[in-house]
Amino acid sequence: MTPSAFELRATCGTARRGALALAHGRLETPAFMPVGTGATVKGLTPRDLRETGAQIILANTYHLWLRPGRDIIVEAGGLHRFMAWDRPILTDSGGFQVFSLESRRTLDDGGVTFRSHIDGSTHRFTPENVVGFQEDLGVDIAMVLDECIKLPASPAAVDDAVRRTSLWARRAAAAWRRGSTALFAIVQGGLDEAARARSAAELVELDLSGYAIGGLSVGETRAEMVHMAGFCAGLLPPERPRYLMGVGTVRDLIDGIECGIDMFDCVYPTRSGRHGRALTRGGEFNLRNAAYTRDFTPLDANCACEVCATFTRAYLAHLFRSKELLGMRLLSYHNVYVLNALMREARNAIENGTWAAFRDGVTAGHARSAGVAR
Repeated sequence: MTPSAFELRATCGTARRGALALAHGRLETPAFMPVGTGATVKGLTPRDLRETGAQIILANTYHLWLRPGRDIIVEAGGLHRFMAWDRPILTDSGGFQVFSLESRRTLDDGGVTFRSHIDGSTHRFTPENVVGFQEDLGVDIAMVLDECIKLPASPAAVDDAVRRTSLWARRAAAAWRRGSTALFAIVQGGLDEAARARSAAELVELDLSGYAIGGLSVGETRAEMVHMAGFCAGLLPPERPRYLMGVGTVRDLIDGIECGIDMFDCVYPTRSGRHGRALTRGGEFNLRNAAYTRDFTPLDANCACEVCATFTRAYLAHLFRSKELLGMRLLSYHNVYVLNALMREARNAIENGTWAAFRDGVTAGHARSAGVAR
């Protein structure tokens, strides 16, 4: 496969099993991407990430633009060398972060002007310079600049965001150097099916390397998110990878794969790890609860990670109660491992034609844990 070529290997119902060839290696899908916003997945080393099964990580244009900046990363030999990560990297465009700074940015069809949350300095993002920045960093997948809106949103706001996202995607595609960095566009449209269909049609015309579904998990209900993810996936070409942005619980990933999604990212496993929340296939629980102070079992008896093989819930609960940094690292490691193991097993199930049984087993495990004091 040539760089950014996608191969759909198997389907089982609507679930897909594929592989995406990228400049720094092949990505087996479905896949979860741990988030390394500022050139680091918080608390985890590159070795940790490899041990957890991470194939690819996500970094963020907005944060890297502000600190350390393009010149330092380029001088270091690119983002991979700078952070000592030799597997693929996807960079978000920074659009979500910029549009979250409502009081600090001014938006127009040319781009967005914003003030840094670090020092108040003024910066300008355009579709062209955002793509150029990501290519200069040498990442494997670059995302186009898009307009993400909060939900609920008025029909006028949704329509304008779709129009501007398509405009910016066309300009980004024209500026794209088509080298070793693949380019993905982002479908917007809120919860309006007609707007989503229009957005997808306009972006698919550009014939880019892949397509993301953005603007979800930003205030809508879970049922609305799942419905719209499935609706949008059905609008996208089957020969291109599909990426659902910003979701990362066990249930989210299972539902996303059922929708026909290939790629996912979220800060959830590491953010939860820093706050004492453990992810398991049978549900989630908080190690700060008193019930775990004398619980000498592993976090998850069915997990093969180093943390579960070595430490008990009681020890990890002690680390969090004592505010020891090791607790944050160990739990983040475990949580990322859980999601990557889930993806690996999902790939096998789709290949073997047993996806429905696997999906139902995971879903039932979470349903049994619902309502239990955790």
